[in-house]
Amino acid sequence: MPHVAFIGLGRMGHGMAGRYLDSGFSVALWNRSRTKADDLIARGARWAQSPADAARDADAIVTMVADDDASRSVWLGKDGAAFAAKLDVLAIECSTVSFQHACQLANDLTERGLHYIDCPVTGLPEAAASGKLTLLVGADAADLERARPYLAPIGAAIRHFGPVGAGTVFKLINNLMGAVQIAGLAEGLRLAEAAGLELAMVQDALSTGAVASPQVVRHSKRMVARDFAGATFTAALRHKDARYAVELARSLQLNLAVGEATLDVYTQAKAHAPDDDEGRLIEVIGRSKRP
Repeated sequence: MPHVAFIGLGRMGHGMAGRYLDSGFSVALWNRSRTKADDLIARGARWAQSPADAARDADAIVTMVADDDASRSVWLGKDGAAFAAKLDVLAIECSTVSFQHACQLANDLTERGLHYIDCPVTGLPEAAASGKLTLLVGADAADLERARPYLAPIGAAIRHFGPVGAGTVFKLINNLMGAVQIAGLAEGLRLAEAAGLELAMVQDALSTGAVASPQVVRHSKRMVARDFAGATFTAALRHKDARYAVELARSLQLNLAVGEATLDVYTQAKAHAPDDDEGRLIEVIGRSKRP
């Protein structure tokens, strides 16, 4: 029976870990809060005392955490997974991290004899729980082939963009474009509201017209209703992803004017309600008046 260590049981990670149990894998779990693991433990997963404890004897280690700092901590911090992993183990990083971090972590883990798979994902929590995520991979082709049995339970599609780091580059592009779309939607709705348009009609027209996108369709109703219950992605996380994307552009000597402006807007949204759904962005749009 293949054995997976799964680290990070947030909105996405919990469902992903459950998929390994559904697929007959032996699973060891670690998360900062054990309560998020209780139902998975009841289904047969082993609770680990640390990332290192989870990684012990694993054939693959999968991480799904918030950011660079959390990723560095679970892999290379005190009791990090890298210090207990067997040689030649697959190190599958599904978190959305910065390009610089992905490349540095790959070097650090490769030096320890692990095979790094850069594998951020796209999809909502329900897709994570049903194994229908899209996996955005940057990896050596041979390592990807080895990893496929460990990726199949969580992903319906694998897009191999190239070497390590390439998957992260695309994920940052994807999430920056999502941020731009959501910010544009919030501005459009606030403008319609200020001009006295009937917002239900505006929402229907936007979500069925030429500017419709999954982000517009998903967020327009919630913004109009100011209903942000059941957050699937927070303002703080979207801000983090936009910041990583803009920092990558800056390192490549690119000036992303729209990306920079969107990052500024999400800085305000993060300050307003960091842990609430990113749709609350509409509440900060138009607060300050032009002179």
